[in-house]
Amino acid sequence: MKKRWLLPVFTAFMLFAGTYTNDAEAATYNDLTTTAYKYIGVPYSYGGTTTSGFDCSGFTQKVFKDLGINLSRTTSSQYAQGTTVAKSNLAVGDLVFFNTSGKGVSHVGIYVGSGKFVHTSSSKGVMVSGLSDSYWSPRYYGAKRITTFTAKQAQTITKKVEEVKSSSVDLSVYASRAAVAKQLAAALKLNTSNTASVFPDVKSTESYAGAVNALHRLGIFIGDEKGKFNPNSPITRAEMSKVLVVAYNLKLENKKLSFSDVKQNHWAYKYVNILASTGITIGVGNGEYGAKDNVKLVDLATFINRAAKK
Repeated sequence: MKKRWLLPVFTAFMLFAGTYTNDAEAATYNDLTTTAYKYIGVPYSYGGTTTSGFDCSGFTQKVFKDLGINLSRTTSSQYAQGTTVAKSNLAVGDLVFFNTSGKGVSHVGIYVGSGKFVHTSSSKGVMVSGLSDSYWSPRYYGAKRITTFTAKQAQTITKKVEEVKSSSVDLSVYASRAAVAKQLAAALKLNTSNTASVFPDVKSTESYAGAVNALHRLGIFIGDEKGKFNPNSPITRAEMSKVLVVAYNLKLENKKLSFSDVKQNHWAYKYVNILASTGITIGVGNGEYGAKDNVKLVDLATFINRAAKK
């Protein structure tokens, strides 16, 4: 149950260190965020550069290395690289720097869009924070663009399915129920050799059939009111809370968070509370869990990784 589930890193490109940027063969926004988010939860370690523990510049260096980009080792030397970027012009992949010591640049993270950056906190390890947070906003120092990441996805798979009322869902960004089944079954090390599914919309020839069948036998997936599994539908964060609680037999702990969008009368209240109490989720911000939001692939990896450690 301790296995870390890592999403695949897409095509990487080599960029030699320097004071210039190179966008000729840049990786995508999705490459960058997928690579950075897979390390969420890795603890802080002074001088750390591996998945056993990162310091702030060790983390940024590792993410860029995974993408084939050469980044200097220390915060100050990373600040000496690339091109200066105004805060108003930040793009995904830009390095953002902070003065936390009162003596100049001392902390670095990676901008991931929407005013957020991913970094290694000395208290919580790799996590996502906001540039406007009360702690980080007054300590913002500047930003550097090492390379230009592109908005175009490396591979976009858009499917229209009946189960989601014919709305388009980008399954290269969001987790389908089939993807959840495959990753969860692998993390739980289930026997997936029996592909004779009980669901009419899951063919035995599908790559996820064995996983779906194994999870159904354990009562983790039971299907909808029509008895269908809906393999190409996304899964909401509310639904994911129940799946994780049942799969890992999670129990409510003393510490818990309350979310404004999951009241006591919400069907997932029990499951969301358990995830919050065990530290598997802290919500999506603004006091909300994001119950109706679809689970992203990067969040799926984090959910499973954290649940497996409990």
